[in-house]
Amino acid sequence: MSDQTVGTQSLGRTVKAYVALTKPRVLELLLVSTVPVMFLAQGGLPDMWLVLATVIGGSLSAGSAAAFNMYLDRDIDAHMHRTENRPLVTGEITPRGALIFSWTLAVVSTVWLWFTTNWLAATLSAGAIFFYVVIYTMILKRRTEQNIVWGGIAGCFPVLIGWAAVTESLDWPAFVLFLLIFLWTPPHYWPLSMKYRDDYEDVDVPMLGVTRNASQVGLQVILYAWATVACSLLLVPIASMGLVYTVSALVFGGWFIYESHRLYNRAVRGTEPRPMRVFHASITYLTLIFVAVAVDPLLPF
Repeated sequence: MSDQTVGTQSLGRTVKAYVALTKPRVLELLLVSTVPVMFLAQGGLPDMWLVLATVIGGSLSAGSAAAFNMYLDRDIDAHMHRTENRPLVTGEITPRGALIFSWTLAVVSTVWLWFTTNWLAATLSAGAIFFYVVIYTMILKRRTEQNIVWGGIAGCFPVLIGWAAVTESLDWPAFVLFLLIFLWTPPHYWPLSMKYRDDYEDVDVPMLGVTRNASQVGLQVILYAWATVACSLLLVPIASMGLVYTVSALVFGGWFIYESHRLYNRAVRGTEPRPMRVFHASITYLTLIFVAVAVDPLLPF
């Protein structure tokens, strides 16, 4: 094998490692929650260049927050099976390299959004990074079982950013969707904390799946799932949503609630609760709801 081939492979691994720092799967949820809101804010098709610019800036911003998170959590990531292959744990990237990369993405994303969208979207983007890195990762995550409840606020910012990019302001529909994601985050993440309970317990991170038994977690998942669906229906009168969104909110919301009750019932009976069913269902639910948010303004009914 030639030196050039080896160098190319090494460069490829390095690039792949830096991409992994940005948690690409989380970026998918960013797109799901940002782009549809821009359709709603516009009341139809938004400017596609503006959508692209917002997605690029938002992706860089979310990638920055994720990279900071991995830098700060590299000590516990090394002791968790779920995270033991992250690039800072394996040594593919140095802590210094990760920190420089994180700051670079933070600055570039903010400047990009400022000049391609507007100052409000850029400011909200910077606020999302601060909230995720400082409030959640540095302050809440290792101190309270409510960490994901309040720390999850960082994941609510993309809907505000998308709305602000189109309108240069914020309005009630954006805040309803902000609240929707806020209420959705605990029943989305707590099942994951049940699945990886031993991991979190080993590193003394007080996720609800560690501090409470399965039936107690299941009950909390039910309560938040019902609250999420109720919040989704608030958008109907507030944003004058049509038939597509209304039916979607009822049908997909009912399915999400059903899966939440199923988790609780299995936990109460002492059988394997299968928390990842709810985890994956929550992702599908949110995706379908936001697809409906995008499609509804395009239809006359």
